[in-house]
Amino acid sequence: MHVLPRAAELQRRFPGELVVIGVHSGKFVEERRTENVRHACARLGVRHPVVNDRHFRIWRSYAVNAWPTVVLVSPDGYVAGVQAGEFDVDAMAAAIDGLAERYRREGLLKPGPPGFGPDPAAPPEPSGELRYPTRAVARGDRLFVSDAGHHRVLELRIEAPSQASVVRAFGDGARGFRDGPASEARFGEPQGLAAGDGVLFVADRRNHAIRLISLADGGVTTIAGTGELGGYPVPEGPGRKSALRSPWGLALSDRTLLVAMAGSHQIFGIDLAREHPLSLVAGSGAEDITDGAARGATLAQTSGLATSADLLFFADSESSSVRRVSLTAPMAVETIVGTGLFDFGDRDGAGDKVLLQHDLDLALIGERLLIADTYNSRLKLLDPSTRECNALPGEAGSGEALYEPGGVWAGPEGAFVADTNNHRVLRVDPLSGTLTPIEVTAPARSSA
Repeated sequence: MHVLPRAAELQRRFPGELVVIGVHSGKFVEERRTENVRHACARLGVRHPVVNDRHFRIWRSYAVNAWPTVVLVSPDGYVAGVQAGEFDVDAMAAAIDGLAERYRREGLLKPGPPGFGPDPAAPPEPSGELRYPTRAVARGDRLFVSDAGHHRVLELRIEAPSQASVVRAFGDGARGFRDGPASEARFGEPQGLAAGDGVLFVADRRNHAIRLISLADGGVTTIAGTGELGGYPVPEGPGRKSALRSPWGLALSDRTLLVAMAGSHQIFGIDLAREHPLSLVAGSGAEDITDGAARGATLAQTSGLATSADLLFFADSESSSVRRVSLTAPMAVETIVGTGLFDFGDRDGAGDKVLLQHDLDLALIGERLLIADTYNSRLKLLDPSTRECNALPGEAGSGEALYEPGGVWAGPEGAFVADTNNHRVLRVDPLSGTLTPIEVTAPARSSA
């Protein structure tokens, strides 16, 4: 994800010399389905053509061994350079500029538009109010939704179990990074939400920032992050001066806002009682699945959080695992289900027999965890004490009714799921597995 805006910037700088072609060699089985790749491109705003290298043939032909890898290919088809890992835009631009000048002199480069049109089989735009929603959080008669595809957060009034109306939109609908009144603020693919007394916290994923919405006046302010992608790993420091790295999930614990920093495989706490300092809770910054002392443990793209007393449960999407960390000394990480970065699938059971596939979120229902088993397109219940995990009965556990659900939430108002690729939010009954779509209606427009 971090490479996409850099590739777009290079395409902007070299519109006639550079053709960007993405090669998608998916790790997870569901990532290798072309229709799912199309949805990912639409969700992330990818404009360049993408090849689905589902059998890793292109990967092997270029001797690639890491995600991401950039290969520069000359106009006559030879490899001119290879860069594994994330790259500096200016340094890459300098290399491309030098190669372009060389190939012009040799008569090989003929600048011009790339000539690629839109994908005729791209997913149709949704007809409703939502586009790729990623989270839904209820508080009283209000439902807050991260409408990520529209780069905004919606406040809905719950009218009935299956109906809600838009009260306010935070963000003007254009991707950007701007504080201010609700109608003027801008977000970039908002993800996790956490509702407090009179406030709503937002993990602004693409802007690498944590935003605070005042529900009294609708004003949006940034409490952590600079709007720029941070280094690796993310260090502790003053929240507003710290460059973050793809914050994804949020949870409140007393006066601390907990943040799942997916891009650096860490979990941080933001002290809301002070000047929002950023302190490390867990994760060394290395990507793996090793338990032990919280700060030395390795995590893997932590994406969802849920708190219970002095425990924090979290979903590590890249290791398809569910884990927990104690929030009191001695702080330690323990894995409940999940065994490795490349161990994934769809298998119920207990302990190490359980297989999930890129789970993005979880929520507590009593003593059990409701899991968004995202790439299996189903919901599951996990008992942390017995490590038993099973798909919900009915629709929610069928793997057909949902399409890559990105978020789940549960509370006194019920349980909700953000059905991301189906562009909708639903209620879910964890006992029967029944799903109830919520019709979202726009506010009535004045005829005056």
